Amino acid sequence: MLEIRQLELGPLANFIYVLADKETGEALVIDPAWDVASIGKLLDQEGWKLKAAVLTHNHFDHINGLGDILKFADIPIYIHKNDAAEVAKDFAHNLKPISGGETISLGACDFRFLHTPGHTEGSQCLEVNQNLVTGDTLFIGGCGRVDLPNSDPEKMYASLKKIATLDDRITVLPGHNYGPTPTGALSKEKQENPYLQLAAGSSLADFLRVVG
Repeated sequence: MLEIRQLELGPLANFIYVLADKETGEALVIDPAWDVASIGKLLDQEGWKLKAAVLTHNHFDHINGLGDILKFADIPIYIHKNDAAEVAKDFAHNLKPISGGETISLGACDFRFLHTPGHTEGSQCLEVNQNLVTGDTLFIGGCGRVDLPNSDPEKMYASLKKIATLDDRITVLPGHNYGPTPTGALSKEKQENPYLQLAAGSSLADFLRVVG
């Protein structure tokens, strides 16, 4: 059985996720940052063994805890290849660049990577058991910024269009606490998130007028 813990840490309302297979006690952490001691405390309390780290993208507020996380265990760090160079400066030995579409297993749970560029070239989501960790691609009621270096509003449009085709029963687990709720049903986001609605049902030009 999959256990998901959402931790809001740091000054930017980041959500860090710890996902574990309760049968085996194997766990992975997504976007370790800010208060790594709190992540360690959770692992200790539950008796979980950290097996991997996953990065949704390479921005500082999502990766600044990597050094401390690696003190827990010499684990692989999964990141999309297009965002890997920044992280490879310090963590080349642990880095596992991926392309999107791959799966990794944790106990009995299979995790699938979806490449969703837009916020960064290598932004990615992680799907498991009707849950989608979206990083800064999709927020509850919003989407990530596309006016930053290595951002691309046209690619964000395509990525949101891809997400809009996924199963309505999926729960969205965003990278920041920027919405009215910390998580949300994808079905509701399709109905109420203006950016997801535009990507799903309107032209690229209409989307660019809104985000531009």
